[in-house]
Amino acid sequence: MSGELSPIDKAKFVAAKRAAAFVEDGMRVGLGTGSTAAWLVRCLGEMVRDDGLRIRGVPTSTRTAVLAREVGIEVISLDEARWLDITIDGADEFDGDLNLIKGGGGAHLQEKIVATASDQMIVITDASKEVETLGAFPLPIEVIPFGWQTTRALVEETLVSMDVLGRDISLRMNGDAPFITDEGNHILDLNLKRIGNPRQLAMVINQMPGVVENGLFIDICDTVVIGHGDGKVEVRDINTGTVEHDRLDFVESDNLFKDLAD
Repeated sequence: MSGELSPIDKAKFVAAKRAAAFVEDGMRVGLGTGSTAAWLVRCLGEMVRDDGLRIRGVPTSTRTAVLAREVGIEVISLDEARWLDITIDGADEFDGDLNLIKGGGGAHLQEKIVATASDQMIVITDASKEVETLGAFPLPIEVIPFGWQTTRALVEETLVSMDVLGRDISLRMNGDAPFITDEGNHILDLNLKRIGNPRQLAMVINQMPGVVENGLFIDICDTVVIGHGDGKVEVRDINTGTVEHDRLDFVESDNLFKDLAD
C-alpha cells in the first residue's frame, strides 16, 4: 500500500510517525488539524489499538474530532482537560526560529488556544514548509461576520505601516459562499509575500476590533519534526538547540494507509 503514496505523503507520514513517539501513556494530547495532523491521529490510533496506549485527545476542529473517534482515541474538551501535556500539529510555514504561519485549514483559532495550553508544542511537517522569512503563504486572520468589510479596511490601512511586501486581502470562500469556521466566523487571507517583523504584526492585528485571532504562532512551537519522502526525519528542538536525524521504514501492511481522504 505504501508504494501508492506520493513523496509528500510519505514525508508527512514519517514526520507523524516520529512525532507519535513523544506521546506517553496517560498523556492529554492536543490533536492538530490538516492532512499532516491526520497522519498523526492515525498513528496514535494504531498505538491505542495495538499497543494499549491510553491517552485523551483534545481536537482542534470538528473534523479532527471525528477522525480521532474513528481510530479509537478518547476525545475530551479542553475545559475537561484543563491543561495538556503535549500538542502535535502541522504548519503552513515555519522559519529558523520555529515561528509559524497556520490556518490554511481554517482552524488556527482553536489550534492556537490548544497549543498555548500545552507544556510542549511539536510541529510535524515536510521540508517544503521551511522558509527563510514568513509570508509566502497567505496569513489568515479570523474575523467576526459583523462589519467584516470594515475590519478588512482597517487591516488594509494598518498594513501600510507594517514591514510587509504585499497588502492584498481576500475573503476566504467555500464555493460561492464565505468560508465559515467552527466558531461561525469568516477568514481574511493576507497575501503579504514577506513579513519582516512577525511579532509586531501579530500584536497589531489582534488589537483591531473585529479580529478574533491571526495565524502567526510566535514563540509557541518547541520542536519541529521534518519528514522527507525517502523516510529520513529531522528533529529540531528550539529550547535545547539540538538537531537529531532518523530514518523510518514503510510497512506495506500498515493499516494507516487505508481511508486516506482528509
